[in-house]
Amino acid sequence: MLSSLSWTACNYKLKPFDEVINDTLEVKIHRYDRMESLYLTTGDFSALRQMSTDYPNETRTLIERVLRLGSVEDPDINSKLLTFFQDSTLQTIIQDAELQYANMDDLNAQLTDAFHQLGDWLPGIKVPLVYAQISALDQSIIVGDESVGICLDKYLGSDYPLYSKFYDSEQRKTMKRKYVVPDFLGFYLVSLYPLENFHEASQSELDLHFAKALWVVNKLMDEKLYDNQYVRNVDLFMAKHPKVSIEDLLKMRSID
Repeated sequence: MLSSLSWTACNYKLKPFDEVINDTLEVKIHRYDRMESLYLTTGDFSALRQMSTDYPNETRTLIERVLRLGSVEDPDINSKLLTFFQDSTLQTIIQDAELQYANMDDLNAQLTDAFHQLGDWLPGIKVPLVYAQISALDQSIIVGDESVGICLDKYLGSDYPLYSKFYDSEQRKTMKRKYVVPDFLGFYLVSLYPLENFHEASQSELDLHFAKALWVVNKLMDEKLYDNQYVRNVDLFMAKHPKVSIEDLLKMRSID
C-alpha cells in the first residue's frame, strides 16, 4: 500500500505548471525542506521569509492543512510553528532527513524518466512543482493546488529507530527512499484522475481506484513495488484487454 495521505488531500484539484514534456525536460525536486530545516533548527527569520515569499502556497498548506496549527494570518503563527518543532524527537528527525537527503540526484533522475514515459502514455500531462519538506510524520505525499510535496521524514528507512515507536513492521516496509518516487507518482495520478463522487464511494471502490494508479506505477518503475489483490485484479484485466490505454484505465470506475 501507499504511505499515508488523507483522501481530502488526494481530492484537491491539481493545477499543474505548464511545463512541456520533451527530450530536454529534467524534473528537479525543489529544496523547500532546507529553508524549513534552517528556520526550525536555528530560528533564522530570513529562512522563514524565504519560505513565505518563494513558496507561499506550500507554506500555507504545511501550517494550515498538514500541521493544523492555525491560519497563516495569525499574528503568532510563526512562533507556533517554531515551538511545535522544538520537540527533541522532531529535531532529530529534521537533522536525519537533511543528512539522508543531502543529495537527490537519483530521485530527480527517476522522476525525469517517469515523466518522459507518462508523456507517451498520457498525452498532455503536465509536470507540477515537486518539492521536499518536513511534516512531523503527519503525511507522506501532499497534493496541493499547484504543487506536490514529498515529506522526507516519512522516508528515513524501514529500520529507522524512531519509526518503531509509531508504526508497525508492515507500515515501515515502504518508509524508505526506494518508495519516494513511486508514492509520489501514485498520488499524483490519483489527483489527476479523481474518483467521481469520492465521498460516496465504497471502500472497495477506493481500493480499486488506488490500485489502478499503483499498477501504472509498477509499470513506470518496471518493478512490482505494490502488490495486493486489487492490483492483481487490474493486472489480470489489462492482460485480457491489451487495447485499453493507460488513460482509459485510470478513468474507469470499475473493471469487469
